[in-house]
Amino acid sequence: MERIIEKLSHIIDKLVRHEVLQIGPVTITSTVVNTWIVMALLMVGVWLLTRGGFREKPKGAQALLEVLVEFLYSLMDPALGKEGRRYLWITGSLFVFIFALNISWFIPGFIPPTTDIMATAALATTTILLVQIMGIRAKGLRGYLHNFTEPVAIMLPMNVVEEFVKPFSLAIRLFGNMFGEKAVVTILGILVPLVLPVPIMALGLLMGGIQAFIFTLLSVTYLATQTKGH
Repeated sequence: MERIIEKLSHIIDKLVRHEVLQIGPVTITSTVVNTWIVMALLMVGVWLLTRGGFREKPKGAQALLEVLVEFLYSLMDPALGKEGRRYLWITGSLFVFIFALNISWFIPGFIPPTTDIMATAALATTTILLVQIMGIRAKGLRGYLHNFTEPVAIMLPMNVVEEFVKPFSLAIRLFGNMFGEKAVVTILGILVPLVLPVPIMALGLLMGGIQAFIFTLLSVTYLATQTKGH
């Protein structure tokens, strides 16, 4: 019992980032290192999945990739239409990357980057900036600015404020859900380590997928607003 209490007292250490090294004035944290590791694993995974090329009749890895692409198209088409499929590089990257970050806690001793508010803030800010750029490309600068006056000009202040609120909303939602999930999983793993490993892993996969889906779905909605109008 004392060991369990001691482990629970140090649970916060398993949930927050820590300093790994200092390069001059720059501090490299575990979040940065872990994100690099996930990116490296994804690059290796993509190479392994695509090294055989693509066939007219998909099978194996290619079939898996096509299922993922079709899933993303089903997510995008209702809001963006078929022409919106050109934004797959944004939505696909977001879904795969965030899902990989979310489930990276399966690696022993790994702190998922999405349990760090700084990481989710960076993801959210980058996403909203991309949305604005795509809005300008789709409508031109004048059309992009006019979009803030829709459906009526009096909505201009609210629409501007909404754009500034979006990254905060995305960041806090992803961070809150992933931090809470990691905390619950860690506590359960300490209290009942021999009973719950498999259900916990299944729950982790499910929640990681759901949070990646929600983030991507919201990003699609924001893209539709900026490229097609309110």
